Amino acid sequence: MANSRKLYNKDLAPTPSKDKKWGWFEIFNVWANDVQSLFGYTLAASLFLTYGLNGWVVFLALILAGFFIMWLVNLSGSPSVKYGIPYPVFARVSMGVYGANFPAMVRGIVAMFWYGAQTYFASTAVALLLKGITGSDGGSGTFLGMNGIDWVSFIFVAGFQVYLFWNGIDLIRRFLNFAGPAVYVIMILLMIMIWAKAGGGLLSEVGNIFKGVGTYSGGPIAAFLAVFGTMVAYFAAVVINFGDFSRFVKNEKEMKKGNLWGLPGNIVLFSFIALMTTAGTVAVFGETLTNPTEIVERVGNLGLTVIAAFAFFAATIGINLVANFVPPAYDLSNLVPSKIDFRTGGLITAIVGFIIGAFWVSVISNIGMFPFVNTLGAVLAPVYGIMIADFYIIKNAKLSPSDLYSDKSRGKYYYNDGWNTKAFIAWIIAGVFSVMTVWHPALQSLGGYAWIIGAALGAIIHLASSKK
Repeated sequence: MANSRKLYNKDLAPTPSKDKKWGWFEIFNVWANDVQSLFGYTLAASLFLTYGLNGWVVFLALILAGFFIMWLVNLSGSPSVKYGIPYPVFARVSMGVYGANFPAMVRGIVAMFWYGAQTYFASTAVALLLKGITGSDGGSGTFLGMNGIDWVSFIFVAGFQVYLFWNGIDLIRRFLNFAGPAVYVIMILLMIMIWAKAGGGLLSEVGNIFKGVGTYSGGPIAAFLAVFGTMVAYFAAVVINFGDFSRFVKNEKEMKKGNLWGLPGNIVLFSFIALMTTAGTVAVFGETLTNPTEIVERVGNLGLTVIAAFAFFAATIGINLVANFVPPAYDLSNLVPSKIDFRTGGLITAIVGFIIGAFWVSVISNIGMFPFVNTLGAVLAPVYGIMIADFYIIKNAKLSPSDLYSDKSRGKYYYNDGWNTKAFIAWIIAGVFSVMTVWHPALQSLGGYAWIIGAALGAIIHLASSKK
């Protein structure tokens, strides 16, 4: 069956065997870069402080969450390993060849928003370095809430990211392979420096954190589930489009090995570093600091500033590429394959992200757009369940690659004029619940595991409606 120009270009086409060069180490670093952001550090540290649980119980919740996420991405990644297709093309199997555009664009919009936000956050690391080296605070004059050093840093980060994606997925792979281990080395150095300053007070503060002082409304079981759910929610965006990366993996064995070391392994190691560093800040400064930038500023050491700035920069760029660049590049390409390729989709993402990042300080952070973004994110939860249930149960884990790029009525994934109405009905019904977890006070208490419930509902409703 001939490929339609409305559905096919070289970037959406199945990855040929000769281009499947990724092994377990590349997948490990996808997750390492996803974990090692400034927000990821703060989140990991906060989990030991917020819920009043014993530290070992928190670690247990983190380990179980890591294995659960690993199971989810093994399911979403396997079809792309086998058939070499990205997420928006895989979505055609369940949603229809044209219907897949809608969930793909929802994922793309969420990613573009966070691409802009993370570009700004990465620029703060560069600004930290420049201010440390020059001894200047950037001056009093500001434009859109940023001074001269802030703007130089922001433009540099935006340009650096354009350079990376413009040179293709292979350069992105090499950057991730460099950034993942490098950030770990630097974060361990930061931890050791804090330890050295803390002296004998470190272990006692670790012990205090491990005691789990305080209580959580709902009790310890609810607290445990909240920690578990929060970690699942943190990775939820990449879970759905993991195929964008696994399509380049040599075989399924390499993917699963990378996911094993990259998820439970990375989560536990990075959480340990965050815990020990946070305990050190209590011993050194007399208060709990979970923001790594603030820790570095408090230390006031130029060498540490240089090291930390590099770590924060690499880590934030890494997560931006993984979670927020590659997805919309493919999603936009999927809209108009004949006009938009991976590069063009990436350029559009970069332009939109630049605008969002430029207005982050003066506008967006003040008016707040998180309910909007979180709503879109919630909408995606049922899509995961629908895609997975459809592929593994309804389609028996088999698909027809040629039909994925065909707009002929006899195509397997053409359904009703290119839309699978049964899948969309399931999505709408389950999506109502997912959205209500963002907006309805009674459901907001579900926390991060609302994503799990939304995905399960999507799968169940789709399977029920598809039975004849």
